[in-house]
Amino acid sequence: MNRPMRLAATGTAAVSLALTLAACGQTAAPQKPAAGGGDEGIGLLLPESASSTRYDAFDKPLIQQTVTGLCTKCTMSYANANGDANAQKKQFDDMVAKGVKVILLDPVDAKLTAPWVDAANAKGVKVVAYDRLAQGNVAAYVSFDNQHTGELQGQSLLDALGSKASSANVVMINGAESDPNAAQFKAGAHLALDGKVKIAYEQSGEWKPEVATAKMNEAIQSLGKNGIQGVYAANDGMAAAVIDALKSAGIKNVPVGGQDASIDAIRRVLTGEQAYTIYKPYKPETDAAGSIAVQLAEGLDISTTATSVTDSGALHIPSLLLTPIVVTKAKVEATVVGGGLYKASDICTQPYAEACAEAGVK
Repeated sequence: MNRPMRLAATGTAAVSLALTLAACGQTAAPQKPAAGGGDEGIGLLLPESASSTRYDAFDKPLIQQTVTGLCTKCTMSYANANGDANAQKKQFDDMVAKGVKVILLDPVDAKLTAPWVDAANAKGVKVVAYDRLAQGNVAAYVSFDNQHTGELQGQSLLDALGSKASSANVVMINGAESDPNAAQFKAGAHLALDGKVKIAYEQSGEWKPEVATAKMNEAIQSLGKNGIQGVYAANDGMAAAVIDALKSAGIKNVPVGGQDASIDAIRRVLTGEQAYTIYKPYKPETDAAGSIAVQLAEGLDISTTATSVTDSGALHIPSLLLTPIVVTKAKVEATVVGGGLYKASDICTQPYAEACAEAGVK
């Protein structure tokens, strides 16, 4: 895959991006289409809800808000596959049969989707790959720069190890092998870590906390209690499982990192249990996805929104890739609080009040 242009997604840049996306290719704010003339159906298919709470809590309502804000005659159908690729295939087919014009698809298993996408195209249904690059001739791709995310994760682990990095044994618990994003996170992390630490144990945690627990216990048995100096976990759900496994084994002071900026991870970062997480601001991504879906439903040009290209085999997919942000204890206030993801009062409940005060979260 080529390395498309990355767009910042914080502060003024986020506001500017949101205004640009809202413009739908026009130089002024878009006029909402007049009601009537039939609904323009948009489908949203998200992959799971167990190991990451973001999809139902953030992605779905924010995309819905963008779609209804831009298009008065657009309706949105939604389904979550709960990690089941077969269930998602049925949900996809049901939406095509329902007559939607566009499907936003975050695939459970991207390797399976090419025949779905091609069959939908044959019936005039456009498919937008959301957050993960689905296989097949998708009309557009909206996500974050996943390799850069992995690089940030790896570099953040190096920063947490400090002078101990050169002699450190690092355990890597990667995401699901069926997920193309996981492969890119892994590649980026290796770019940062290889030659600077020893990767002593590496396995897929399959995006499942229970699998991450099992793999971490295997690593502890293999390397011993004193043989692990740092752990890369591909997301926060697995990071939580890794931290619990280390605690159960009596292993302390081992930096563990994750991704997704879940509220429990932010609390662990504040208390020092987790070294870092990666914040991928949801609203710029959901704004882009909703805007592109509306433009495609209305037969408009998406080139002003999808400003770069991602290579997928012989296909060149119009894309918009955003830049992720590292969150450490010192950056919680400036990132997830300042960016509006959480209120300080949501994070700083009584067990975390002291840690919040120490970090200047208020």
